[in-house]
Amino acid sequence: MLVKVYGSTVSGIDATLITVEVNISQGVNFFLVGLPDSAVKESQQRIDAALRNNGYRIPVMLITINMAPADIRKEGSSYDLTLAIGILAASNQISSDKVKDYIIMGELSLDGSLQPIKGVLPIAINAKENGFKGIILPAKNAKEAAIVSGLDVYGIQNIKEAIDFLNGELELEPVKVDVASTFQTLLTHSEVDFADVKGQENIKRSLEIAAAGGHNVLLIGPPGAGKTMLAKRLPTVLPPLTLDEALETTKIHSVAGKTIDGAGLVATRPFRSPHHTISEVEL
Repeated sequence: MLVKVYGSTVSGIDATLITVEVNISQGVNFFLVGLPDSAVKESQQRIDAALRNNGYRIPVMLITINMAPADIRKEGSSYDLTLAIGILAASNQISSDKVKDYIIMGELSLDGSLQPIKGVLPIAINAKENGFKGIILPAKNAKEAAIVSGLDVYGIQNIKEAIDFLNGELELEPVKVDVASTFQTLLTHSEVDFADVKGQENIKRSLEIAAAGGHNVLLIGPPGAGKTMLAKRLPTVLPPLTLDEALETTKIHSVAGKTIDGAGLVATRPFRSPHHTISEVEL
């Protein structure tokens, strides 16, 4: 039986739809093709253990899985849940009726629980652009994906919840986020404030001029003079991010895995403090 399940791969800060075609026929073997890297190939062992620990199994038959388009490299462990659901649907262990309506992504632990993944916001945007009804993700990623309006986002704790949901045995409430309200709340929240700085009047004046005119600033001084402290607070006197800028910033943080367990939306201007020994290439 042939079943198609859908996932997504992130390239840069944009996502591309991946169709996972699972075919099961007479024989005994397991083939995973479509330019997967080592982490994707290793999913067979994680999936086998996760299914066995939840009362399911990989059938002892000829299983061929193709990840299309086959010329795009697939990286990471975020396809575990996609492949597992595809195998279960193709072997008639679960219903395949609802599978085509969702993008399904998640990393499996051996007990079947789901670990959070990176790049969820671009994946959710891609799901909406391709007309999917919703997206099934690890629970820790749900708030971030819910930023995208018009998409049902289901955060699940383990593979058993995903199976029961797709079989119609479990009702899940889509995760909702009021983007406008969250954005306004986050705009006024900052861990640091330019007003915290005492003294340093000349440097503060220079930074205010630079912020007002959009100029670059080079801070030079001995360790402990306050360079990083002042630079870290400079974003708090810059104009607030627009919603479009916030979404673009969140996409970058999402791909880097910096938004897991967070509020989902990055609404403050980011600050980076690389070590002073960093090379030009690394910077």
